[in-house]
Amino acid sequence: MTKYSEVLVGWLKELGYTHCFFVAGGNIMHLLDGVRSEMECIPTVHEVAAGIATEYFNATEPEGRAFALVTAGPGLTNIVTALAGAYLESRELLVIGGQVKASDLADGGIRQRGIQEVDGVALAAPVCVAAQRFELPAPRAEIERLVRLGREGRPGPVYLEFCLDVQGAPVDPAALGGAAPVTAVAEPIGADIASELAGSKRPVLLIGGGVSRTDAAAALPDLRRLGVPIMTTWNGIDRIAADEELWQGRPNTWGMRFSNVLLQQADVVVELGTRLGLQQTGFNWQRFAPRAKLIQVEIDPDELAKGHPRVDLPVSADAGATLRLLAANGKAEPQWQEWRAFCDQVRKLLPLAEEVNSLGEESIDPFQFTLDLSLLAAEDDLVVPCSSGGAFTVAMQTWMQKAGQHIVTDKGLASMGYGLSGAIGAAIAFPGRRTIHLEGDGGFAQNLQEMATVAVNSLPIKTFLFANDGYASIRMTQRNYFDGHYLGCDSSSGLGSPDWPKLFESFGVPSITLAPGWSTSPAFLELFAAPGPAAFIVPVDPEQSYFPKISSRVTESGSMESNPLHMMTPDLSDELAKEVLPHMSSEA
Repeated sequence: MTKYSEVLVGWLKELGYTHCFFVAGGNIMHLLDGVRSEMECIPTVHEVAAGIATEYFNATEPEGRAFALVTAGPGLTNIVTALAGAYLESRELLVIGGQVKASDLADGGIRQRGIQEVDGVALAAPVCVAAQRFELPAPRAEIERLVRLGREGRPGPVYLEFCLDVQGAPVDPAALGGAAPVTAVAEPIGADIASELAGSKRPVLLIGGGVSRTDAAAALPDLRRLGVPIMTTWNGIDRIAADEELWQGRPNTWGMRFSNVLLQQADVVVELGTRLGLQQTGFNWQRFAPRAKLIQVEIDPDELAKGHPRVDLPVSADAGATLRLLAANGKAEPQWQEWRAFCDQVRKLLPLAEEVNSLGEESIDPFQFTLDLSLLAAEDDLVVPCSSGGAFTVAMQTWMQKAGQHIVTDKGLASMGYGLSGAIGAAIAFPGRRTIHLEGDGGFAQNLQEMATVAVNSLPIKTFLFANDGYASIRMTQRNYFDGHYLGCDSSSGLGSPDWPKLFESFGVPSITLAPGWSTSPAFLELFAAPGPAAFIVPVDPEQSYFPKISSRVTESGSMESNPLHMMTPDLSDELAKEVLPHMSSEA
């Protein structure tokens, strides 16, 4: 007879799990005892960090897999934010939770019987593809079926909750059955996308996070031969390098202006592995790619049928396999050469860092800073922007990704505090590789306790902290819509922040406050290249503006309407607009 927790861990190991992020607790004592000798166990200070680190570990696509282990009650409630984030991003996140003994479960309408008892399944289920509690030892096939639901099709979190007496129950492994059968992978199906491209004059491929790095890399030689301009979503940022001649940026509501301008003039857009949410298409989704036939390849039929934006040809299939098939079977067309030359010209005319944002003599322009940092970064760096606020959108608008870099973010939930925990997961997934972490001071403060995890593991995480005294995006909203009546967005309106150099010092992490000319500073270059963690404080003017962006305008009827993607603020001059937007007024 063997303890069930040990049998369970053995099954997970055979399923490819190698790492466990956790916060210890009494209601997972048997599970933790089972995992400690079989996998690499990484304790975090807070459960939300364990969940985020697990998500980012798996999202970087290392050879192994990670899961998160949390105790009952607050352990589960603390990790719900991470479950929600992974659910919205369609990413694998296996969370195993403890629960009180089955005999101590509340029933008969009472709220609680067992110590720290709360219904974890009820809390987790809305943001999971599967959530189940086990009050008796479950057979192997059932556990494997549930785990695979989080990996196959459209991935997402799986929450498995085990009562304490089940964890410690003596079982006969042979009596729990064998492995579950492996589900066959669906083949790419349907539409003759290649023929749609063949008749186009201005085609674009838009690659999202639903296309894996493996599939993108395998398709790249054929994509070069095909010659269709390629754009990516934010989640697909590292599927193609910025120096690839086909790359034409990242369109988005807060996207690269040149990329938005080009996408809006395409006549065929093939969207692979992107759900085309409002941030991607713009709040004025009715005018998304208005000149184009839209072909969306998405594994989730519900996303294809949601109605925004319009989709002319929906294809329910694996996006990565479809990309490889399209690239291999497509034929380059001579008329695309003129379109590609036009795309390159627009890129030259519309810079990534616009002078309109220059503010403060002692401050650093975050747009130019991030662009310069991306040029200094190495091809094997891991890059983790945060998930909300100015530091995040600036990175997505200016970062010039290199082949070999792994870049992960989580934008759907847009929760502050994601960056540091995500950097921990990425750094542990690829030991020894430098991890560049960008985050605003407001967001960083919400998860700063994990600097202890960075320090104790000597992780090579280089944190770039955009210090602007609080919440820049909230400050901007209150300035623009409420006449600058600030509340809870900076120190003057009641929001406190640490003394950052002293904070990093308390963790034993060296830090430098950067100044103009930072990129050639010997002190910066030495610390940036040194092993181990380091922090770089980037002083950003609290009144810094973040342009270009999509703004709203008053229509002829007097109502408010968001501008379409190509009409970012500030407006282009009439002369420049005429040069870069010729296809918006005619089908020349």
